[in-house]
Amino acid sequence: MKMSAPRALVLAIAIAAAVGSAAAQPAGTLDKVKTSGVITVAYRDSSIPFSYLGAEGSPTGFGWEICGKVVEQVKKVTGRADLKIATQSVTSQNRIPLLDNGTIDIECGSTTNNSDRAKQVDFAINYFYTGTRLLVKANSSIKGFADLKGKKVVSTTGTTNFQVMRRMNQEQNLGFELISAKDHADAALLVQSGRADAFAMDDILLYGLRAGALNPADLAVVGEPVQVEPYAIMVRKDDAAFKKLVDATLSGLMKSGEFEALYKKWFQSPIPPKGITLGAPMSRELQENLQALSDKPAR
Repeated sequence: MKMSAPRALVLAIAIAAAVGSAAAQPAGTLDKVKTSGVITVAYRDSSIPFSYLGAEGSPTGFGWEICGKVVEQVKKVTGRADLKIATQSVTSQNRIPLLDNGTIDIECGSTTNNSDRAKQVDFAINYFYTGTRLLVKANSSIKGFADLKGKKVVSTTGTTNFQVMRRMNQEQNLGFELISAKDHADAALLVQSGRADAFAMDDILLYGLRAGALNPADLAVVGEPVQVEPYAIMVRKDDAAFKKLVDATLSGLMKSGEFEALYKKWFQSPIPPKGITLGAPMSRELQENLQALSDKPAR
């Protein structure tokens, strides 16, 4: 049957639009890395002990090691034993945009799994729980959040901690000046140099920064934890196959006891570069999640 010219034109436009739309849809991570032969893993410069640069300038840490376990499973599933690992440093500000635009494929750092971020990315099974506390000089008069009136408090740009501190300051009228730093190391340096009175951040990261300082005894972590939240591995939104693989990897580690061994290695044993032990026991929330295997976000 011969089609009229206008009708044929409309059909051609519709087909072209459909093809263009399909082409615009990003390939899943597993298809992407199988085709390219490369997976890009994100790391943080100073998120001790999750993801940071070691003595030789290479990424290391608890999260980084778990990422390595994920990559091994990716090799098996894709049949790419020759899969190459590219690395990309990220910050609190750019980690989600770089994941979304395909620059990185996975981030195993110290990223909080919360409902707001879950609108942009997906999170695997929660693998740590932490709360906001304060890093101060050991001789500081600051012993908790109630002592911050008239003080200068720094937090890292793009973190939930910055939002927590801003909200607390407004709701509780704490009366401190909140300033931002581009990363955790810079924020800690502001406290050490006296340019800030306290650094508000996840307590485990503060313990890591304290352990890595030139004189750890000069610094203290104070205050009752505020807003306990989970950390989780971050993957692209609506990439069900890759999230399933990451979840299965974590589930396997947690059920086999290997996860607990990795925890002891990074939180309760000497770690590079200075061989200092954080001495951080596993939280009740994390112990429970080794059984629940939940990816539930913070509010």
